[in-house]
Amino acid sequence: MTFADISAPFRDAGLRGSLVVNAPLAPLTWFRTGGPAQLLFTPQDADDLAAFLRVLPADVPLLVIGLGSNLLVRDGGIPGAVVRLGKGFSNITVEPGHRVRAGAGAADVKVARVAAEAGIDGLTFLRGIPGAIGGALRMNGGAYGGDVGQVLVEAQALDRQGNRITLSRAEMGFSYRHCEAPEDFIFIEALFEGTPGNAEDILARMNAITEARSSTQPVNTRTGGSTFTNPPNHKAWELVDTAGCRGLRIGSAQVSELHCNFLVNCGGATASDIEQLGEEVRRRVSETSGIVLHWEIKRVGLPLEMPKS
Repeated sequence: MTFADISAPFRDAGLRGSLVVNAPLAPLTWFRTGGPAQLLFTPQDADDLAAFLRVLPADVPLLVIGLGSNLLVRDGGIPGAVVRLGKGFSNITVEPGHRVRAGAGAADVKVARVAAEAGIDGLTFLRGIPGAIGGALRMNGGAYGGDVGQVLVEAQALDRQGNRITLSRAEMGFSYRHCEAPEDFIFIEALFEGTPGNAEDILARMNAITEARSSTQPVNTRTGGSTFTNPPNHKAWELVDTAGCRGLRIGSAQVSELHCNFLVNCGGATASDIEQLGEEVRRRVSETSGIVLHWEIKRVGLPLEMPKS
């Protein structure tokens, strides 16, 4: 699908970042599939992003992406503007008081390592989250007994008009895999606080998490991470397994045989293959257990138009 060029309002705005019309998004997602963005902007920093937002027409949809780990872009692509937070948002610094400040584009694993090397405990769980800080803030990312809501001091965001907003942990309204911050807020930075610890011990625990993930999850495949959230008092993977879905395929999309809460692009899968597979898994789990699974992976964009008969 090819979209109309909507870049005109931005060309004379003095933006320093990259603007691309009909930009392929598949290479920017871990699934490696999906259609283009009508307009893709990669800002150099927060000020550049604010300038973009001040020019962005109110009626143009906006989506923000980071590392693309928890994202399924549908095959018809994404209308409107997509902002990708890249290197300009990947800063990580250690501050007094066992605190770590990280840009929204910083990889969770890198934040965990910086904290560990500085002898800051409490952020080790970030090693188990395949994504960036912005996404972890939006969904209260967690793993191995920890989550963002336990360690966040404050988050910095830009609203749709480019104004900078500071949100305390209480104002984020965290719950399981969710926060109450307005959907149109773009997180740009987070400040975390841990506790004093021994760097060698913390790094050893991080290595244990790495080994556990490698042995139990399809970490070196084209996947989007955990597909479904865990229902109360249940584990999604057990429900999927009990429903007989381990290894189930639609086209080139497959339920991982290693960890069946992961969907895998075996090579050449369309976004439609992956989404249909996920919906078939949901149907079978509901049929066998009476429990409705909810997607954790964010599905965005349009399906391809069906050919007219």
